[in-house]
Amino acid sequence: MSEKQAHLNGAYYGPSVPPRETYHRPGRGGGLLSCCCSCIFSLVFKLIFTAVVLLGLAILVFWLIVRPTGVKFHVTDATLTQFNFSSDNNLHYNLAANLTIRNPNKKIGIYYDRIEARALYEGQRFSTVTLTPFYQGHKTTNVLNPVFQGQQLIVGSNLLEEFNQQKSAGVYEIEMKLYLRIRFKLGRIKTGKFKPRIECDLKVPLNENGNSVGTFQTEKCSIDYFN
Repeated sequence: MSEKQAHLNGAYYGPSVPPRETYHRPGRGGGLLSCCCSCIFSLVFKLIFTAVVLLGLAILVFWLIVRPTGVKFHVTDATLTQFNFSSDNNLHYNLAANLTIRNPNKKIGIYYDRIEARALYEGQRFSTVTLTPFYQGHKTTNVLNPVFQGQQLIVGSNLLEEFNQQKSAGVYEIEMKLYLRIRFKLGRIKTGKFKPRIECDLKVPLNENGNSVGTFQTEKCSIDYFN
């Protein structure tokens, strides 16, 4: 009996007893929050998608009704009666141009609130003139006559070299830029102000004392509405 009791009171060397497994039920709060976030994101996405579709349809309907067409700018004639450098690098010039503006739209009129014309040679501005504002109606053509006359100091490393080459050819490469402030009119609705820039690359023969090596060819100008 004493032997049995000693055995029972001693250490136990059998296999270890595994711990009791516990089961945790997922909390209801986390699942509900996740569901709400998912519903909100889905709703926002649907609203954005619907807004984009409606905007696209509105633009399409507007285009089908109005059929807007870009305004056309052309320099149809340019006369250069003086273009030479003095010994102190002053450019003496006398340039007159005919600029036609064609509005081909049937339902859109244009207010030209400000028209600034600049003349440049080899990237350097040598003259600026401001032209009279006007309104251009539907399917009409207007002619502007900017005149650049005077003298201006111009310097540059390759300026005289380029000038002498063009002088020998009798044709000068002159750039004319127009800086506009315009508004569009559709019926009684007037838009906000836009500031497009017009660029015209001209090759103008010098006409001195009625002598010219050639005639000016009409040049189409480029338009940058997002300048």
